[in-house]
Parts: sequence; structure tokens; C-alpha cells
Amino acid sequence: MRETGIVFDIQRFSLHDGPGIRTTVFLKGCPLRCLWCHNPEGLSPKPELMFFDYKCLGCGTCARVCPEGALAQGAGAKPRLAREKCAGCGRCAEACPSGAWRLVGRTITVEELLSLLERDALLYDRSQGGVTFSGGEPLFQPDFLHAALAACKERRIHTAVDTSGYAPWDVFERIAPLTDLFLFDLKPMDEEAHRRYTGVSNRLIHANLRRLAELGRPVRVRVPLIPGITDTEENLQALLALLGEVQGRILGVELLPYHDVAEKYQRLGKSYGMPSLSRPSEARLAELRARIAQVVPCA
Repeated sequence: MRETGIVFDIQRFSLHDGPGIRTTVFLKGCPLRCLWCHNPEGLSPKPELMFFDYKCLGCGTCARVCPEGALAQGAGAKPRLAREKCAGCGRCAEACPSGAWRLVGRTITVEELLSLLERDALLYDRSQGGVTFSGGEPLFQPDFLHAALAACKERRIHTAVDTSGYAPWDVFERIAPLTDLFLFDLKPMDEEAHRRYTGVSNRLIHANLRRLAELGRPVRVRVPLIPGITDTEENLQALLALLGEVQGRILGVELLPYHDVAEKYQRLGKSYGMPSLSRPSEARLAELRARIAQVVPCA
């Protein structure tokens, strides 16, 4: 169990990533580049800095302690980070008196992770909860994920994997016996649209869903509802066709309404590629749930 992984967050008492009370472990690194990604701090496999502008005192401490000279700051001004020079050492975050800098991404061993999870073992037992591995894309770190899942199963901790579905089948095949629940994302159904909005084809994703269903592994499909992209009639019809293929072999579908996360991108020094969009209305959500429920259960 000496495998190590890089995580950017570990959230205890989570209620939305599987049954019961859970701990969600967010692993860094993802092969997709979804324009609406809600966790942009999970895209890169490396540690990186987030800057919380409203907390900055303009004191210059961060620039003084940076060993790479990646931070520049004039008197009383906000710091400027040359990210191409940043080594991700986190010294600026450690020294910042107001917490304006935060290093996202740290190495953790399986043993360290299990010691954290075991603190909440009683909550898992009472609520029928457990641990969910998310990201980023947790299958991007397959060796660590496999070792962590195996350790959880030894301790009878319920395991869930929240995945984009974009990974070689042998990775899925390896972890499937150790995973009690797959939370499987489906984004645009049209292959070209999927390439345009996520950077990759969806052929592998759909093939993996079919094969997981054939294995009889518990799968709950999740559909991010992006206005004008995944909530269109064309996309809905294609989604229903695929769900019809796996009907009776998946647990159901969960709709994930879009929300704006532009501020996260700003903190990472990245551009947010989505236009200003509104969250789907409750009436629209109810309509879509009703249509999907004609094929598979929908929440």
C-alpha cells in the first residue's frame, strides 16, 4: 500500500456523490477539457496555485519568499504570478498571512488516506455511506485508485467512482470488482459535439458504459445539463437511445444542472470558455426527468 496519489481536496460529510454520508476524494489530472468543468483545479495532474484576490493585503510577502522569482509585486499592489516559472512548491501559500494563495494538489499515500477515512467509519455504517473517488478523473491515476479501492474493500468501506468514462477498458476491468458504484458521466451524445466541447471522442466512453452494464456492475449515469448543449431535443433523443440499450442493467440517471464557475478559473489564472448561461428551471428539470423516466429511473 505504498502507492501515492495527488489529490486536490478531500471533502467529509458529502451527501451528493453516492448513497449515505460520504467522503469524496478529488484526484488531480483529467484527459478531458470540458468547457464547463466545475473542478478546473483538477485538470492538471500537478499542484498549482489559486489566488483569492479579495483576501490579498498587498504586503509583498509572497514575492519575497518565492524561490523561483515567479511572483512580482509593486508597493501596495496585488501580486502577479508568472505561472510558467512556478514550481508549485507552495511557499507563498505557507507564508501568506491572509490565505490569499492556496496550493491545490498534494501527495498522499494510501495509508494516510485510510487513516482519514476511518475517522468516519461509524458514520458510513449508520448511513450506508462510504468513500467516493472523483476528480479530475480518478482513473487518470489508476494504480493509486486501485490500491485505495482495495484497501477500502478490506475495511468494508462502500466505494464509488465518479468518472467521465474516458479510460482504457483494462483500467475499468481492473477496478470494477473493487467498486460498489460507478457514477458515470454522459456529456454531448454527438461525437463531433463531444470533441468540440470536451476535446475527446465519446466512442470509448459509450463502449465502456455498455461493457460495465454487461458486467452487471452497479452504474448510475450522470448527465450535466448544459443549456443549448446537452439539454437539446437532438441530444435528449440520442441519450434516450443509448439508455435504451442498457435499460434494466443500470440503476438510473441523475441530472446535474449547470452552474457558473468562472470565478474558479480566474483564481487559477485561466479563461472560462463558456458564455453567460442560466441554470435550467425547475420546470425544465421536471420535464426532462419525466421523459428519461420513461426509459430508466431518473432523479
